[in-house]
Amino acid sequence: MAKLDEYLTIKEAADFLGVAVNTMRNWADAGKFPVHRNPINNYRLIKKLDLEELLRDIEHSVEQPKPGKPK
Repeated sequence: MAKLDEYLTIKEAADFLGVAVNTMRNWADAGKFPVHRNPINNYRLIKKLDLEELLRDIEHSVEQPKPGKPK
């Protein structure tokens, strides 16, 4: 069973990634990472592991040059 400390609120997740809260909401709506809901207050909750994976994906895309573009 997952523990609540494995999740971040939308504000905490925004701070973790260094983006605005509205950006997090837009990314969540776009399905960039799974969003869970707190059963008591229905707040968005995001797993820390999912955010770390998103960061790895971003870092990987930056490291890989686009086809046809010089390094």
